Amino acid sequence: MDNLWKLLPAEYALAHAILPTGHRNGTVLMAAAVEPDINLLNELQLLFDRQIEIELWSRQELLEAIREKYQLRPGQSPVDKETAQFEHLERHSQQAPPAANTVAGEDDHTVIHLVNRFISEAIRLKASDIHVESYENLFRIRFRIDGKLVESEKPPVAKRQAIISRLKIMADMDIAEKRRPQDGRIRMKNSHQTIDIRVSTLPTDFGEKIVLRILDKSALQLSLDALSMGEDILARFKQVLQLPFGMVLVTGPTGSGKTTTLYAALEFLNREDVNIITIEDPVEYNLTGINQTMVKADIGLTFSSILRTVLRQDPNIIMLGEIRDGETAEIAVRSALTGHLVLSTLHTNDALSTVVRLIDMGIEPFLVANSLKLVMAQRLVRKICPHCKTVDNDSRRQFERYDLPDRVLKSPLYRGAGCSHCYHTGFSGRQALIEAVVIDDDFAQLIGNQADIYRLRELAGSKQIPTLRDAGIQKVVDGETTLGEVVAETWVV
Repeated sequence: MDNLWKLLPAEYALAHAILPTGHRNGTVLMAAAVEPDINLLNELQLLFDRQIEIELWSRQELLEAIREKYQLRPGQSPVDKETAQFEHLERHSQQAPPAANTVAGEDDHTVIHLVNRFISEAIRLKASDIHVESYENLFRIRFRIDGKLVESEKPPVAKRQAIISRLKIMADMDIAEKRRPQDGRIRMKNSHQTIDIRVSTLPTDFGEKIVLRILDKSALQLSLDALSMGEDILARFKQVLQLPFGMVLVTGPTGSGKTTTLYAALEFLNREDVNIITIEDPVEYNLTGINQTMVKADIGLTFSSILRTVLRQDPNIIMLGEIRDGETAEIAVRSALTGHLVLSTLHTNDALSTVVRLIDMGIEPFLVANSLKLVMAQRLVRKICPHCKTVDNDSRRQFERYDLPDRVLKSPLYRGAGCSHCYHTGFSGRQALIEAVVIDDDFAQLIGNQADIYRLRELAGSKQIPTLRDAGIQKVVDGETTLGEVVAETWVV
């Protein structure tokens, strides 16, 4: 521990004016000329795998200490000292066989710094995933930002195995196992936040592909009021959530924000006088006061088998991560009819298609009619970046074949021109489009009488229930998103 400074490249120490000075109670003591920002703290946390405590030194005092530790002459660059050794290691790594081409055969400091940098950058940009991809003559890092993949950087192909090995070590994986997929987890902590990163490897023709899913609880909207549902839908949602029993389903494709909506609902329901149990695959965020269990199919812990056990745990509220089969659907429906509030998700195109899907899974129509209380379909669309928002005169002509409503034709449209604030995409953040259908007596009667989807939609139209497309058009008219975003997400419905 007294040689902690050796983990920090001299160039990095000088560039950031920092130097490890020791440790105390498992915390690394770090001298710094100024209070470091959260990105630098994240990098240091990753590098040392410990909490960081900052000690402020004068810049001159710190510079002298850095030069003494790294044996640098005044005016000498640390790069000059390491160049020859670095070039030798590069040549060696290119000639080494794959099994030996690990972090130990590379410039450790460079690789560690590179990995820490792109993880910290992804967190700063609020990326949901990091893709580390290997090709024959290309190695690249991509971030998924607001649902779209953007290229971040292309490290040298010669460093590919070293970077992959570094990530596998951080995720507590077997670095020698390259033929089978692996799953792992990285946890980052500092004084401001805790970030979990779920890591998955996949063997490909030219090395392993790694995807890191960033689970930043501080960025998770755990308040229903923060989900931009609209006052009417929010009021109906809260009203249904306070029912003593019944089923609430949130539908949509993967990545449409269903889990976030359910977690926000659970936080709304989380009180001392209720027992809430979740069944998830996997548990993405830990929620205090809520009992969360994870599906492990390899040992027989499926959604349906865990649900049977949960029913013996005196639950008031059950959250199922997903209804995947008829057996799980039947148990969930019967649970909703026997005094439990059940929340879950399903993959359907719109809200009312959920009714048909449940019946197709073998649930009797009268059981669906009596158990289902609310169905919400949702999609995520990107928000126009407020820093580069500009009038868009071309979208109407581009999408005129979509039979746009009059309010779109008469309203000014906007887009993002692209700037440094939004990674030059024109978008910053996402928001949900929501279609909510309360299953009242009218709907229950139609469902019980086995009415088809067209009758159900006709009833919804007579009640003037806004569709996903209606919700999207309103966001366009309000200048919050683009017509292209709404067309892409709702005109296929």
